[in-house]
Amino acid sequence: MADPKGFLTTGREVATTRPVGERVKDWNEVYVPGSLLPIISKQAGRCMDCGIPFCHNGCPLGNLIPEWNDYAYREDWSEASERLHATNNFPEFTGRLCPAPCESACVLGINQPAVTIKNVEVTISDKAWESGDVTPQPPERLSGKTVAVIGSGPAGLAAAQQLTRAGHTVAVYERADRIGGLLRYGIPEFKMEKRHINRRIEQMRAEGTKFRTEVEVGRDIDAAKLRRRYDAVVIAAGATVSRDLPVPGRELKGIHAAMEYLPLANKVQEGDFVAPPLTAAGKHVVVIGGGDTGADCVGTAHRQGAASVTQLEIMPQPGDDRPGHQPWPTFPMLYKVTSAHEEGGERIYSVNTTHFEGDEDGNVKFLHLVEVEFKDGTFEKQPGTERKIPAELVTLAMGFTGTDQSNGLVEQFGLELDARGNVARDADFATNVEGVYVAGDAGRGQSLIVWAIAEGRSAARAVDSYLTGASALPAPIRPTDRALTA
Repeated sequence: MADPKGFLTTGREVATTRPVGERVKDWNEVYVPGSLLPIISKQAGRCMDCGIPFCHNGCPLGNLIPEWNDYAYREDWSEASERLHATNNFPEFTGRLCPAPCESACVLGINQPAVTIKNVEVTISDKAWESGDVTPQPPERLSGKTVAVIGSGPAGLAAAQQLTRAGHTVAVYERADRIGGLLRYGIPEFKMEKRHINRRIEQMRAEGTKFRTEVEVGRDIDAAKLRRRYDAVVIAAGATVSRDLPVPGRELKGIHAAMEYLPLANKVQEGDFVAPPLTAAGKHVVVIGGGDTGADCVGTAHRQGAASVTQLEIMPQPGDDRPGHQPWPTFPMLYKVTSAHEEGGERIYSVNTTHFEGDEDGNVKFLHLVEVEFKDGTFEKQPGTERKIPAELVTLAMGFTGTDQSNGLVEQFGLELDARGNVARDADFATNVEGVYVAGDAGRGQSLIVWAIAEGRSAARAVDSYLTGASALPAPIRPTDRALTA
């Protein structure tokens, strides 16, 4: 145990964010660099080293949280990194992007603020990179087997790294021009600077993983031919079909899916554009959807100089405390103020969009909405609450509905889908096609980054067993598992 009295003597402290007026003028990460280091050892000492650490079950990766908390408390960063990387290929990603369901499951959180697990995690990872503890781990010998991984998001990268380290020759196919999937183009720079992805890619290249960008399986290469070329295939293409809003006026110019808007802002940071082809500068922006993607649109609009930003959510505003039907250690739906929300704008709950109104040139000008009440599983309009708000740029951030079927990948492989439009798989991540496996959102549906990495690792073990008859790779989860985050 780290500090036997730490949870009694030390209060919770989190990373310090840069002043709003400063950070909205750039695209750097919102936290003050190095602000965690003076406090993180004491924060790790708040870990109670519980007899039954529920944080393990709160995280699908099964992270060894009490162990690396203990090492962090003692400032043994090398051992802390070893324990952290034992279950998580990319802790610098999860430490920045995960909503930390492990903290919701923290035993200390029953009656006190939970341990800052996420902050400890990212500090350990960053220290490991700074000290040179993160190095390539190429296999001692090659198996002679080949694997294609389709998609380079967290699930695909995790599967590829595990399979490469097991000795297989792995090629990752990515339809975008850079590796990273939604990590690259869906996550704004102010949440995670892309240098973190770049150095992981270089580590994976040094281990032997091959990357093929601007190749869309189904369009640029026939999926059936790809299957014949490789001994096994892992589909980690994500759930990229955005949920649309079929209301009158949807055809007006200026209404875009979030994943049409966010990647262009990221491409500016990559140097592809001087200014984004789609910008919020000087416009009244409305973001439809109250989740993390919506918050990313809010923060992006602030940095582009929007005249106003309004975020709409159809559900009621969550409370500050756990509701009775979401007791510890489950992941509760609480009112969350992200760094983007701290920067300004208005959030409106319990409203639904009825239609859009445009100008004579076909550009969206106003959004008409009505207040709703969620009753008996449906949303009932409240008479007399209709109104309109200025809307010159609208982003739809209402989630995703399943795997993209427009590019021929599903049809050419001959894959079966489940009732939700995801690629169907069995308990070993195998699809109905021999030697073809699926991991991450493509099989699970839209979910958290920790689920993606956990599924990528587990699918890699299944593929390794398929190719060699056995596997020494760890298997954190199975597709049917439901941790406390579900």
